Amino acid sequence: MTGKPKGERHIGLLNGFAAYGMWGLVPLFWPLLKPAGATEILAHRMVWSLAFVAVALLVVRRWAWAGELLRQPRRLALIAFAAAVITVNWGLYIWSVNSGHVVEASLGYFINPLVTIALGVLLLKERLRPAQWAAVGIGFAAVVVLTVGYGRPPWISLVLAFSFAAYGLVKKKVNLGGIESLAAETAVQFLPALGYLVWLGTRGDLTFGTEGAGHAALLAATGIVTALPLVCFGAAAIRVPLSTLGLLQYLAPVFQFLLGILYFHEAMPPERWAGFALVWLALSLLTGDALRTARKAAQARAELRAPRATTAPNTDPVDA
Repeated sequence: MTGKPKGERHIGLLNGFAAYGMWGLVPLFWPLLKPAGATEILAHRMVWSLAFVAVALLVVRRWAWAGELLRQPRRLALIAFAAAVITVNWGLYIWSVNSGHVVEASLGYFINPLVTIALGVLLLKERLRPAQWAAVGIGFAAVVVLTVGYGRPPWISLVLAFSFAAYGLVKKKVNLGGIESLAAETAVQFLPALGYLVWLGTRGDLTFGTEGAGHAALLAATGIVTALPLVCFGAAAIRVPLSTLGLLQYLAPVFQFLLGILYFHEAMPPERWAGFALVWLALSLLTGDALRTARKAAQARAELRAPRATTAPNTDPVDA
């Protein structure tokens, strides 16, 4: 398999940085939507995301997948489950940022790879390498330390990590592209979200349209804030190796963590630093193991191709 041209890889890297950079800086956006509460912001995010992706799909004329999906009840059920868990994830994340828990929210995305591995063992019966076992064990120790530091389990981090890990597992089963998947999920969310906004309006509690045109525009922009990073991520995923994407994914929680400390001035007592240090140690082990495994796999593929090139030059090439 030939590698991507240098220009393509460069475009992929730029899109990857853009996607994870936007996800990392999004804590700056949610406070701008006050006085809207977290639930109203969440409902607007669902409604406007569907509007945005529907326009995008109309422009690119990609609708064939929708008819196929409607004829597959099992995939529809998985889409509904994905919509449910991402609703929990989005709602809790918005609430945590606007309630002064940015650092704890960032921890959720730091430990997400560890939770994904743990779910793979529990649900998919996957076998772990020693370094992965060590990383999961250190991650568990970090949760214990942070529980002592917070005086309670870091429930925001745990719910964000488990909900996003479950979402990722379901997305693999559904096997839809980023925009298509978001369109299907927000289609499930749309009517309940719109109904909630209508109900808020009947009570006089809806902020959309009552706080000025600028505030209404910001609420409508939640659709772009949700979909645009996904578009960039999709462009990166087809151009750069998965190992590179795996490293780039840490940009988002790093940005969130730094914003929590430097911009929102959240407290970081010593025991909290200790917990985060353990998480970072676990991620270092995990990343190092993944890079070693990828390098060995690449060497094995090269060795398989080498004899073909020297001893049987006229045979069909092996597609690695």
